[in-house]
Amino acid sequence: MSISVLAADIRVRGVALTDDTLSVDLMDGRTIAVPIARYPRLAKASPEARAHWVIAGGGYGIHWPDLDEDLSTEGLLRGAPAPMHR
Repeated sequence: MSISVLAADIRVRGVALTDDTLSVDLMDGRTIAVPIARYPRLAKASPEARAHWVIAGGGYGIHWPDLDEDLSTEGLLRGAPAPMHR
């Protein structure tokens, strides 16, 4: 009997935002969904600013240039709060 183990690939495939939820699709097929309220800059931003994101950090992060906001898939999986901004 053999056991098949799929390697976790937590790089970003896609991002979707609603007024309530941030959803991040990962390359391994999983989706992380968290309340957008955990990330105040995203929660307060316009839909246009939220929609302007880029994959960053070698595929392991998301950057919103208009908001100066950065999140990592590792942090999202850990349930880490929004990073502190100066």
